[in-house]
Amino acid sequence: MWLTNSSVGRKVVMSVTGLFLILFLTFHALMNAVALISLDAYEAVCEFLGANWYALLGTAVLAGGFVIHIIYALWLTLQNRKARGDDRYEVSARPKTVEWASQNMLVLGLIVLCFLFLHLYHFWAKMQLPEILGDFPMSGKNALATTFGQWWILPIYLIGFLAIWFHITHGFWSAFQSLGAANEKWIERFKCIGWWWATIVMGLFAIEACYFTWFFAL
Repeated sequence: MWLTNSSVGRKVVMSVTGLFLILFLTFHALMNAVALISLDAYEAVCEFLGANWYALLGTAVLAGGFVIHIIYALWLTLQNRKARGDDRYEVSARPKTVEWASQNMLVLGLIVLCFLFLHLYHFWAKMQLPEILGDFPMSGKNALATTFGQWWILPIYLIGFLAIWFHITHGFWSAFQSLGAANEKWIERFKCIGWWWATIVMGLFAIEACYFTWFFAL
C-alpha cells in the first residue's frame, strides 16, 4: 500500500493526522475558554463529554490519530537519517530558508509528547478514565483546581504550549505542501495562516493556564 510503502504516502498520513490534531487543539482551546466565563458551564461541557459512547469514540479516534502521527514521524525521521548517511555529521551552515522548527521537529515532537502524557495524567486519568472503570470521576472544576492550584505547573504548561506553537507553525504549511495543495504562490500564504492560527490557539491556551493559576493558586 502506497501510504506505507512510499515516503510520499507516509508524508500524506503525517499531514492528514497533523491537520486533524490541529483542529482538535482548536476545539480544546475553545472548550477551555468556557471556563473563563463560567466554571459551571465548563462543568456542564465536561459532563456532556464524559464516558458516553460518542465521547469514547472520539477519544479512540483522537488517540489513534496521535499514535499514527507519532509512529509516522519517527518512521520518516529514521528514513531521512538513513538516506543522508554520514552527510548529517558534516559541519555546514544552515540555509536561511530553512526554519529552526524544521530542523528540530523531532525534538519539539518529543517535548510535546512528554507534555501530552503530563496533561493526560492531570485531566483524562482523573476525569474520563475513572468513569470508564466505573469509579467516581473528578469534576472538571476540581481537576482545574488540583492542577493549576500548584503554581509551578504553569511554567511547565507554558513550555509545552511554546513547543506546540513551533511544531504547528512549521507543520501546518508543511502538511499542505505534502498534500500538493501549496504551490510557490500559496506556500507563503499557508505559512502566514499557520503562524496566526498557532499563535491564536496557543495564545488562548496560555491565557487560560495563567488565569486558572491566578484563580486557584494565588
